[in-house]
Amino acid sequence: MTSGMKFDTGKVDWSLLEPLIPILESTVKVLMHGEKKYARNNWQRVKPTRRYYSAMTRHLIQNKSEYLDRESGLPHWAHAMCDALFIAWQEEQKWKKKNKQKK
Repeated sequence: MTSGMKFDTGKVDWSLLEPLIPILESTVKVLMHGEKKYARNNWQRVKPTRRYYSAMTRHLIQNKSEYLDRESGLPHWAHAMCDALFIAWQEEQKWKKKNKQKK
């Protein structure tokens, strides 16, 4: 039997994330904690971006002296990862809106 063909050169290689799955799982658990505390995807309605910069910095600083967040029981770095993702999402939304107006 001969090998099959797959034309995937240049496509996104999601397998690169495989060793990071435990990190991503903790980050998703933070999102689940937020869903219970606030509402699903509540973070999308929080403005401005600087609030997430502040939260991310607080978690990174706290991570130096305590590994787990006292309220959620999850790693501070996972909270900081969520904040970074929220910032990225907000920046992407601003970029899309700005570039949509140019057309």
